Amino acid sequence: MNYIKCLVILLLWITVTTSSSIGQNLQVDSTSTVPEVQPMPFNNSWGADILVSTNGFGLGFFYRHEYSPELAGYIDFSISESKDDKEIELYDYYTGQSFVLGKVNRFLVMPLFAGVQYRLFREEIMDNFRPFVNAAAGPTMIYVFPYNEEYFTALGKGQPRYTVGGYLGFGAFFGSERSTLFGLNVRYYFVPYGGGIESMRQGDGVAYKTDFGGLFISLSVGSAW
Repeated sequence: MNYIKCLVILLLWITVTTSSSIGQNLQVDSTSTVPEVQPMPFNNSWGADILVSTNGFGLGFFYRHEYSPELAGYIDFSISESKDDKEIELYDYYTGQSFVLGKVNRFLVMPLFAGVQYRLFREEIMDNFRPFVNAAAGPTMIYVFPYNEEYFTALGKGQPRYTVGGYLGFGAFFGSERSTLFGLNVRYYFVPYGGGIESMRQGDGVAYKTDFGGLFISLSVGSAW
């Protein structure tokens, strides 16, 4: 949770400092007759997302197209690990390795989503701070592979499961240079799996994981044309 708190603090700091610079930029001489220079349009962009959640890190890629100054559509794909809420990681001092008692399977979640993004306060806030809300949905593959084997060996013995998911989010892009994208996005993913997938052994029984979503913070870096 510490790295999530750090990223939230970073987002708030960037917001405050950017808002301060916006206030300075708005102090324009009303008698000036210099014509306003319209920014060059960049309707298409692509890039990478670095995802952080309570389950660890993930990596994603996106393609985005602006239909208007406020509305954009995009496609994104990501891969991240999902863990059971009941997991307790222990450390073996003799082997120097950590392990989770009773864990049966590992999970990699790979959603392919189509989404929409709506820019907020375009007329009130200058281009170096562009807040937005977004939502996306689409098919999701959950790759299930055994926990009791070496990681890369177990990867070859996994099986895919399929479901449908989505997320809701908010965030902002920063900087006046429109040919380069830099932004933060807070998202809550909804990835249910009916019936569940075997996750943990509990005594003589087995626990099944039915929810593969959660809170994510995404750092986006890309280029536009």
